[in-house]
Amino acid sequence: MTDDDPTQNFPSGYEVPEVWTWDEDNGGAAFAKINRPIASATHDKVLPVGKHPLQLYSMGTPNGVKVAILLEELLALGHKDAEYDAWLIDIFKGNQFGSGFVELNPNSKIPVLLDRSTPEPTRVFESGSILLYLARKFDAFLPKDHKGHTEAMNWLFWQVGAAPFIGGGFGHFYAYAPMRIKYAIDRFAMEAKRQFDVLNRHLAHNQFLAGNEYSIADMAAWPWYGALIGNDIYGDGGRFLATGGYEHVVRWSDEIAARPAVKRGRMVNRTTGDPSEQVRERHDASDFGIRSQNRA
Repeated sequence: MTDDDPTQNFPSGYEVPEVWTWDEDNGGAAFAKINRPIASATHDKVLPVGKHPLQLYSMGTPNGVKVAILLEELLALGHKDAEYDAWLIDIFKGNQFGSGFVELNPNSKIPVLLDRSTPEPTRVFESGSILLYLARKFDAFLPKDHKGHTEAMNWLFWQVGAAPFIGGGFGHFYAYAPMRIKYAIDRFAMEAKRQFDVLNRHLAHNQFLAGNEYSIADMAAWPWYGALIGNDIYGDGGRFLATGGYEHVVRWSDEIAARPAVKRGRMVNRTTGDPSEQVRERHDASDFGIRSQNRA
């Protein structure tokens, strides 16, 4: 990389130092409690534990929604042992840096699952790993035939690898960065639209990502791409990307959004939008009928 004319940099005159140093303003004030170059706990905080074997510590972001959807789908399928407690971890308040949370997830990111049904409690972190863990535990939502199983894995890992370009890339620079940087927005908008094109071409010939069987691959991808289709994240991000033009992704997104378990799952640990669609903590199926932003 060369800086032949620093006046063309943004901000004008910026030159890359030999060694990077952390400035607490990196990322803007909104992310002051989220972004830092170290991974240890910042404070002592014991995590609450509910009555169910499965304890979910999360927030209603796209990555958090994935797991809540799968748990609600498992319950709808009749797996009573999939009952769970969902505790809100507010990442904007730095809850993910509490000692109890870091013990379960050294990466300090939501979601994290604690399975207390095993001889010793099992921690599972990273959303893709949690989806795979639960699908295998309950033998559900993962195709059993060789081709379908492999396709589900292909698309699950595709989503895990692609999401940072949507969230940390496009979403951050379009909606959250403290300044508008045309190059960054153009770069990540191009990549976001490329991903939508990948999905659109595939879904033109497949009902779901793994073929004709609904799977954890769909549950992983829908909270990201479905949210942009619905213009539900990053302000007018979906409109900016013209996501409504990807007709096959729209069809797939609408079909998944109509599932009752998906409707419930997207409410869990949610802190934004209509208060009637927020279940900040979930401890029982009845919570969907009695809890709201003000009752959680």
